[in-house]
Formats: sequence, C-alpha cells, structure tokens
Amino acid sequence: MDKLIIKYFSNKASEEEIAFLFQWIQASPQNKSLFIKIKKAWVLTASIDNQLEWTEIQEKIQFKKENQLNLEQVINDHKPKIKRLNRIKPLLKYVAVIILMLVFGDSYFKNTSNVEMAPINIIQSATVVNAGTDRATLTLADGLTVVLEKGKSFSDKNVISNGERLIYGSTKEEVYAIEYNYLTVPRGGQFFVELQDGTQVWLNSESQLKYPVTFLEGVPRSVELVYGEAYFDVSPSTEHNGDVFKVLTGKQKIEVIGTEFNVKAYQDDEHVYTTLVEGKVVLDNSIQSNDLIPGQQSILNKETSDVKIAKVNVASEISWRDGVFSFRGKTLKEIMKVLSRWYDVNILFHNNELQEIKYIGVLSKNQKLEEILTIIKNTKFINAYEIKDNAILIK
Repeated sequence: MDKLIIKYFSNKASEEEIAFLFQWIQASPQNKSLFIKIKKAWVLTASIDNQLEWTEIQEKIQFKKENQLNLEQVINDHKPKIKRLNRIKPLLKYVAVIILMLVFGDSYFKNTSNVEMAPINIIQSATVVNAGTDRATLTLADGLTVVLEKGKSFSDKNVISNGERLIYGSTKEEVYAIEYNYLTVPRGGQFFVELQDGTQVWLNSESQLKYPVTFLEGVPRSVELVYGEAYFDVSPSTEHNGDVFKVLTGKQKIEVIGTEFNVKAYQDDEHVYTTLVEGKVVLDNSIQSNDLIPGQQSILNKETSDVKIAKVNVASEISWRDGVFSFRGKTLKEIMKVLSRWYDVNILFHNNELQEIKYIGVLSKNQKLEEILTIIKNTKFINAYEIKDNAILIK
C-alpha cells in the first residue's frame, strides 16, 4: 500500500487505483494514519524527487560527501505539522543554493557547478528586504480591528490568538444570527485560523477570509475567500449533523463534504485555481458544475467563466503552506509575482523577454531575497538585479 500511496502522490495512479486506495483508507484508523504519515513525508521530498532521481541530482550538482543528504532519515525524523518548517530547513539548505534546471524554449540548461557562486553584478541600496512572517489584521463583527503578530496575544469571547494562530471555540450563549469576522493577511504575511467548527485554514500573503464567528446548526457552513490564497482542511459534515461546508470565491462556489483543498484567487490573476488534495468537492460557477477528484486542479477563467480540469503535482501546488516555494516549469514572471507578495516588494523587468524564462526549483520561504536573486542571477540570461527602496529591477 505504501507504494500505491506514493504512486497516488506522483499523479500516476489510475482512477480505479485511487478508488481502491480511498476505500482502504476508510477501512481503519491505522490505514488512515499510515496514509497521513506518508503524505506528510511526501511534502518534504516530492518537489525534488519528482524532478530527477536523487542519485542523478547528486551527480549533476557534484555534491561532496559531507553535503549529501539522507532523505530516508529526513522522513524518519518527521515531526508534527506545526514543526514542518524546522524539518524542511536541512533539506533546503543545499537544494536552495541552486536552481536544479533552467528551461528556455526547447533547450535544457543544467547547473552542474559547485555550491560557490561566481562573482555577479549587484547594485544595491541600504534597504534590507525581510522575508514574510506570521501577521494579519482581524476585523470583528462590531468593526473593531486587531493587529495579530508574533509576540502579541489577543482574546475576546470565544476567540484567542498567540500572534501566530487564531483559534475559535464554542460559545455558551444562544446564537440566533450569524456574525462575521474578517481575517486579512497583508503582503509579506501569512496566518493560520481554526474556525468554530474545527475547520483549519492557512492563509497566504495578500489574502482575506470572511467567516462566521459561530456556525448555526441546520445552515450550510459558508465562508468567503474574498481574495488571495487559502488551504482548507475542512471538518467533515458527519460531525455537524450533515451541514455542508461551502467556500465562495467571486464567481465560483465550492461545496465540500470534509476534505482538504487549496484555492488561489488573487485579484491580479486571470484565473481561479482550485486544487483537491483529499476527498471530494463540487465547483459551481453558475454556468457549469464540475467535480474534482484528488490530484486534479480546476482552472476558472474569470472573464469567460470557462473551466479546465488538469492533473497536477499536488505537493508542488500546496508547498507554500509548509514554508517552501516549489516551482515546476514556472516563468520568471510567475515566480516574481509570488516573491513580490511574500517579500512585499515591487519587481520590474528591464527587458520583458526575461519574464518568459522558465525555472524548476525549490526554495525556502525563510531565505533572504538577495540569496534567491543571486540564484536566479547565476543563469545565462540575467545580467544583474538592482534593489532600490521597495523595488527590484531585473536586468
């Protein structure tokens, strides 16, 4: 079964195998526990292991013996979800120093140099660009706003925060009407919230979520991703008297029956991306309805309302939640859009043709932006980059 699970996360399992796998998962708590364990380990390794065999990577990067990594040991040392970021750092320390492969047109350029970087041309001001961190603004039902950030605690009625997580609990008072809170994550931020029904939500940079303080029994549990990106781990309907869970995103409604999925609906993107990790969701945009199975992604065109369903590498799509940037054939324009949100900077191109260069690579969200720019600079196409105030110019 472990081989079938790996096959499933590699997007190589057939529909029959997927159906068999999920029947097996539901057969016992032990089976589900094994599935979750392998899934968490897969997040660590998939972004690299799916690109090239690990032995091939070692040859191409020419690691010295003291720099070689034992992936099996990394998996065995797995810690709970809350400590994932610390687990991933040893792996990324080496991988993030290079871009595994640069793709330009039909040609492949493999970086086989040693870890040491060649001298480069950098024009830089005294500005320091810091990585994002846990921070958000909570807007309560009465309009009061609260800044949530590391080192600051907050509590009010049935909600509490340690500055990194926001947790809602049950209330002893009778609730007759739904009151909404807004959680807004700025550029350069991320945040986690556990809703009153136990549903867990991870919000990425530049995102806003609208949700009830308390869910009423007998009413669909509806939340709205106003904009941005969020990962949902939904509390099953079976634990809430059958009340379904719905996520609204502009022109799209997602109906859930207890599952995990990722939604990306940024205001400056042309599409809304919904990626299913586990379970089942039904997507409705008033024109058509589509079901997703695990490993599939729905791509909704905001202008035309057309929907395409594609099979994707799930681990790569949701890696942001675990402190990782995983880019699979992404253009430099797409990569820089992600980085600009996390580092809260504006990125410009001196030559628009540079935007179409494609990369494959894995980077830690804790890396300094200068390190990432140096990695990108260490290619045959980028001459230099300039940092000035809150803007970066790629030349």
